[in-house]
Amino acid sequence: MTPTATLVTLHGIRVLRCAPDGPSLDGESAALDLIGDAFGQEAQLVCVPAERVGEEFFRLRSGVAGAIVQKFANYRLRLAVVGDISRQVADSSALRDFVYESNQGGQLWFLPDDDALEERLRPTG
Repeated sequence: MTPTATLVTLHGIRVLRCAPDGPSLDGESAALDLIGDAFGQEAQLVCVPAERVGEEFFRLRSGVAGAIVQKFANYRLRLAVVGDISRQVADSSALRDFVYESNQGGQLWFLPDDDALEERLRPTG
């Protein structure tokens, strides 16, 4: 059995890196499962491959993204969605704005690949 997530440390940050073939992040229950895994491994950030994020998440009107992000914020965990979401962004200007705004902050990031995540976590100065 392949693990659904592995813990890695990037620039001193404990990152729970989810496998591409695990359960979909498609609502609050799935978010709580990931948060539980993260707490169990003392992770500070959860990295979810874009292909594991449910389509409803990208339809902002559904409220799924807001509910998931709020759960992570409540537990003081950061979330990174890593992978290609260009199709979803092309279909929605609201999503494009949400991705842009999220990437300006520290709670939720949308990044193209693992290299971008590592770069984002690299200390500045």
